[in-house]
Amino acid sequence: MNRIIFSSISRKFVMAVAGLFLILFLPLHFTINLMLLKSDPLPFNRAAHFMASFPLIKVFEVILLASILIHVIYGIWLQVENWLARPVGYAGGQKSKTDSFSRFMIWTGAAVLTFLVLHFFNFYFIKLGLVEGNPEDFYSVAHSLFKIPAYVYIYLACFILLGFHLHHAFSSAFQTLGLNHRIWTPVIKVLAWVYAIAIPAGFAAIAIIIWQYR
Repeated sequence: MNRIIFSSISRKFVMAVAGLFLILFLPLHFTINLMLLKSDPLPFNRAAHFMASFPLIKVFEVILLASILIHVIYGIWLQVENWLARPVGYAGGQKSKTDSFSRFMIWTGAAVLTFLVLHFFNFYFIKLGLVEGNPEDFYSVAHSLFKIPAYVYIYLACFILLGFHLHHAFSSAFQTLGLNHRIWTPVIKVLAWVYAIAIPAGFAAIAIIIWQYR
């Protein structure tokens, strides 16, 4: 039983499910962030308060944090296994396209994880009372951060890397779950491109608009 649970295939499956859960969460997060573009802070603060207080959302929050943790741990675990399986580079420097994407994923994932730690420090830890700030006015917190050029540069860089991460993750997750089909696989690949461009671009646009015009 332990071999089945901790096999490479089962870990890829769990990581794929956790990754898809996170992929579904990002559009919700983006929709709430759009309220930051309003001149009135009330709608965003109400949405943030609802997300922080509604019991069902709290359950969702635990699942989200668990998904992030599982995705990160399994991703690192699988990457280390891949490195150990190929201690010496390919002869003649030839590598497959799939291998190149996989090797790139660990670095884009590390960049996104770094941003998540920063994001949690600036928002989630305020809600927990670990960092000074007003948990009832995250609108002002976000706007003040997006007025800092260095923060915006880091934000934009992380979302560019997130786009690369999402593109490969979107397609590979469905492949890991065995959803391969001569008709649907090309559709999934197109959706992966659309999602990987639209979501990071949307978040980036919000940051740029607040930085430059608000």
